[in-house]
Amino acid sequence: MKDETRTPCPPYGYSRTCDLPVQRQVELVAEFHAYRIRPSRIAYRLGIDIALIDALLAGEYQSARFESLVRYYRGRRLQQRLGAADKKRGQAAYEQRQTALREFESTTGL
Repeated sequence: MKDETRTPCPPYGYSRTCDLPVQRQVELVAEFHAYRIRPSRIAYRLGIDIALIDALLAGEYQSARFESLVRYYRGRRLQQRLGAADKKRGQAAYEQRQTALREFESTTGL
């Protein structure tokens, strides 16, 4: 990273600065990534350094912890979506359940 020419926090594009501890930032990036939010949007909304987000997604920083958090949040998202499908009835519930399962399988690679 010595050859890195870009600044870690550009002055434009961030809505605010992030004062959270790094461990909490990792958790938030994992949760947003599990919900399929773009890295630039995560950086903009939370003020987290885009270089940290890129390093997490590339597996260069805390890869084991980040992957386990992403798995956890994807499972939690699946349970939320299945719970929402249970509130519906008939064909709509079936279709929503199938969509949730299909998306979960495609993102986890099962």
